[in-house]
Amino acid sequence: MRRKDIMVIVIVAVFAAVFSVVISKIFFTSASQRNLTAETVQPINADFQTPDPAVFNNNAIDPTKLIQIGDTTNPQPF
Repeated sequence: MRRKDIMVIVIVAVFAAVFSVVISKIFFTSASQRNLTAETVQPINADFQTPDPAVFNNNAIDPTKLIQIGDTTNPQPF
């Protein structure tokens, strides 16, 4: 290939890249999609609200406690 051919290929590639970017912005993105908004969140603070006493109380079930049903001394479960 000659130097002139390489220069023509580079110019065509640059033109095609610019053309494709312009066309894609026109057809694939609308003005409403370009101005997106994000949901705002409340800032985290150090205040801790006490849990509901109907659920968290001294008489509530303790899920970390071992539950044994029946009085068996069998070491094999089945």
